[in-house]
Parts: sequence; C-alpha cells; structure tokens
Amino acid sequence: MTPKELNYRHLGETMIKKFEKRNMEAFYTATKEEALKKVLELIPEGSSVTYGGSATIEECGIKDAVKSGNYSFIERTDAITPEEKREMMARQMMADYFLMSTNAFTKDGELVNIDGNGNRVCFLIQGPAHVIVVTGMNKLAFDIPEAFQRIHNCATPPNCVRLGCKTPCSVTGTCGNCLSPETICCQEVITRYSRHPGRIKIVMVGEDLGF
Repeated sequence: MTPKELNYRHLGETMIKKFEKRNMEAFYTATKEEALKKVLELIPEGSSVTYGGSATIEECGIKDAVKSGNYSFIERTDAITPEEKREMMARQMMADYFLMSTNAFTKDGELVNIDGNGNRVCFLIQGPAHVIVVTGMNKLAFDIPEAFQRIHNCATPPNCVRLGCKTPCSVTGTCGNCLSPETICCQEVITRYSRHPGRIKIVMVGEDLGF
C-alpha cells in the first residue's frame, strides 16, 4: 500500500465518524471494484433504482451493474419530450434508491453540490427512499469555501467540456462566475445533516474519481 493509499484509508476512517454525527452512514472502500460490491450489497434485489448524472458512477461500473441486475432500473435518458421528462421526474422521485456522486465533501462531513437543472440535488434532499453517494477521496475539501473553490475550478470546467456547454470555463478552464444560459452552476446545496436516519449513505473510494 502506497503512502497515498494509506492516507486515504486513514481519512476515510475519520470521515465515517464525521458523517455519523450528521446522521449519514458512510463506508470506505479502497478501489472502484470494492465500491461497486458495496453499493450492490446496499441495494436489495427487486428495488427500483435510478441515478443522477455522474462520471464517478460510470467509472465504477455501478450504472451498468444495476441496469443488468435484478432491479427495476429507471433510465432517465429514456425521456425525450418535455412531457416525458416531467413524468420521468415523478418516477425518479418515487424510486427506492437514487445513485449519485457529490461535487465535494468537507472534513466536517458536509456534502457540497452545484447543479444545473437541479434534479440531482432535488433527489438528494427529498424524494427517493434511499440515496447512495459514491465519491472519490479526491473530492475531500477542508471546509465549505474550499469545497466551492474546488467545484468551480476543478469540477465544473471539465464537466462543461464533457457536456458540451458553451460557458466561459469550458474555454478558459477556470470559473468566470458567469450568467451564461448554459451554466450548470444554478443551484448550490450544502447537506449538513440528514433528518432521516439511514437515508443517505456515502461510499468513499480511495481513488481519484470523477471531476
């Protein structure tokens, strides 16, 4: 085990206790493969499962595994028209499990997210019975200001490139605090506590994942 891998493990063990204080259950896994196994352990077969846009979920193979498994998978990209998208939102709202990553998390155990349409943070806050957040340890920030700095300058620019958004940061590589019609920085949400015990579970991964 390298010093970085060992440090990630130590941080993960510390963060489990931090999340517990905020009524969120957390787990540490060393690799993407372990994370996938843990996520599948947390979801009973037959459950309805949906997801929010996430490079981390894709990188870990979680979406494909659930889609091909014994679950009722709700594929959000099946909705095309505005009417279908509204109906899809309602279906996702009632899902048993919602899978997502987080843009950042702090050493005090807060989840920090910025969203464009708001569907991802919406379901984190309310709706699906259970939320599973999968995050690489590279998204750990010291505090909320540092978390937002990380999101604006490390996560959003490459995400805008990935999504083909015509924003200043997709060209310059750094946040321009824009009011572009295609900005994905519309909603800022800090999750500092879960009122419902056991609803939010965080699976930390000792690898650099996502953006």
